[in-house]
This record gives sequence, C-alpha cells and structure tokens, in this order.
Amino acid sequence: MQPSLLKTPWLSALLSACLLSTSVHAISIIGVGDIMLGANYPSSDYLPPDEGKHLLSSVSPILRGADLTFGNLEGTILNSGGQAKQCGDPSKCYVFRTPEKYALQLKTTGFDLLSVANNHAGDFGDTGRKSTLAFLKQQGIQAAGQSIQPTAVFSKEGIKYGFAAFAPNMGTVDLRDVKKAQQIVRGLAQQSDIVIVSFHGGAEGAQHQHVTRKSEQFYGENRGNVYEFAHAVIDAGADLVFGHGPHVTRALELYKNRFIAYSLGNFCTYGRFNLKGANGIAPIIKVEIDKQGNFSSAEVTSTQQLGKGGTSLDPKNRAFETLRQLTQADFPETPLVFGKNGLISPK
Repeated sequence: MQPSLLKTPWLSALLSACLLSTSVHAISIIGVGDIMLGANYPSSDYLPPDEGKHLLSSVSPILRGADLTFGNLEGTILNSGGQAKQCGDPSKCYVFRTPEKYALQLKTTGFDLLSVANNHAGDFGDTGRKSTLAFLKQQGIQAAGQSIQPTAVFSKEGIKYGFAAFAPNMGTVDLRDVKKAQQIVRGLAQQSDIVIVSFHGGAEGAQHQHVTRKSEQFYGENRGNVYEFAHAVIDAGADLVFGHGPHVTRALELYKNRFIAYSLGNFCTYGRFNLKGANGIAPIIKVEIDKQGNFSSAEVTSTQQLGKGGTSLDPKNRAFETLRQLTQADFPETPLVFGKNGLISPK
C-alpha cells in the first residue's frame, strides 16, 4: 500500500476499525460454590451476627474484581412463612430460609449471577421459590435453574450473556436429561455472545472428590453423569461450565478450549453445613476468556471457612493445591498448566 493512501481519512478509519475488531478482549468471570448466609428455621440461632455483614467482607474486593461474578445459592430467600420441606429422617433434614436483610450481602459483595438449581431451592415450596426469584430480580442479580425460570439472558458492558442451570431435583431443570439440556444451550447460543452453564450434581463429601465419568448415586438418588453433561453442553455451545453439589472441590478440565470446574465446594455457608477437612476449603476461580469463549487463563484464590462458617483467605493455599492434584489425577490428558501464585494457563 502506498504511504500516501494511509493519509486518506476514510481508509485510515477503516484500518483502525479492523484492528479494533481483531483485537482480543478478555472477559473475566468469577465462579464460586455454595452460598447460604444463615437460616431462621427452625430457629433464629442459625443466623449470624451483624446481619451477616462479616461473612464475605474479607473476599468482597476479589468478588467485585471481574466483569461477572457467579455463585450457587443454597436455600431460599424468605423472611417468614412458606411450607417447610418434609424429610423422611428428621435428623438429616436441613431446610434453609434466609431473611432478605441477610441476603442483601449478595449484592453488596458483588454477585451478578446465581444458580437456583439445587436440592434446597424448594425448601419452602412455591412460596420460597417465588420469593427468592423476586428478591434477586429486585437486587439486579440474574438467576436461573428453576422450572419456572430455567434460563437468563442479559447484557453487561456490551457483552450479551446466556445462562442456564441444571440439577437432578424437583422443580429444577433436570441435569440428567442431556438432550433437553443441549436444546436449551443451543437456544442460548443463538442469542448470546457468551453462554455460561451451571450444574448441581454428583455424590457428596470428601470420599466422592473424584470425577468418575459415570452416573453417580448418592442416598439412592441418581445425581447425574457430570462429565457427560459438561461435555454435552459445550458441544451444544456453552463457553464456561461451573459445577457444584458435592460440597468439596473437584477437578478442572479444558474441553474444546472451554473451561470446566466440576465442583467449587462450600464457599460461604453458615451454621448448618459440615465444614470439616475438605468441606471447609473452596476456590474463588477467576476465568478469563475471549469474546468467542476460548479459555485464556484462570486465577485461583484459596479460601477457608472456620467455626460456624464465613469466608476468609487461606494462607495455606489448599484449594489451589487440591485443584492441581485432582486435575492431574482425574484428567491427566487435559491441557492445563498449574503455575505459581494460583495461576492456570493452557498448554
């Protein structure tokens, strides 16, 4: 091209536009695991002091440091009333009803997106489901995963996101119906720049920390084949998959250059959760992808829960080390490199 042509205003503008369109813009998305900020049922003794303001205070600057922040909301947001779930074994019956003033911490600490697809979403029946969704909408927090609200499509900072959440529980979008899940994801991919999928599945506890690549049974219930599910939704157009349900950290995988976290553990749970050992540590994973959904990098901040619960930084960095060990054990073929200071990059 002749140098004189570069001085032509319209051509110069065109070249600038082309360079801008081909530049890589990183989108940062944070994913965390289970959240339950206290319950007033069966007693207000299960509520934290100071309306729960301390529960996330040490990590809120991190949560606010991404384009989008996601978590899994266990239980319902409801001040009172509703029909409490009945259990066959009362000693193993946990139902969660978080008052609205406690749930306000979700907004103030930076959450943009929540899954409401899990075994506690129906703890207080339709009253609890509707109250939860109405509260989150009022706070400007996107949510999905209920039969009455299976997906969410929204825009933030010029990016259009599609979100779907799945679980093997009544009133949620069924994790085990893989073909239906793919249909939902394809629909979101047609109208969104980035598609995020969340699932609540797999057996629970430290003895079930490995991804088996098979259907998992727990307490006589089919909790789904999370490996098959994650791959299927990516085949259908998902760009990022966040898992939860086992209450412990599980491995990571890169499939078709899309990032999968198979379980993000107990992130901030107060009063009625087992937080011993592996159940008390969890990662904050900040994933960077491009506008086409391709994985660029991830950064892990390790957290811990002490006493009755509430999130604090873990100086031992145990969640990151757990992710490293489990990923190497369960997915030795996956092209992820675990570096220093919590950094993960593609090979």
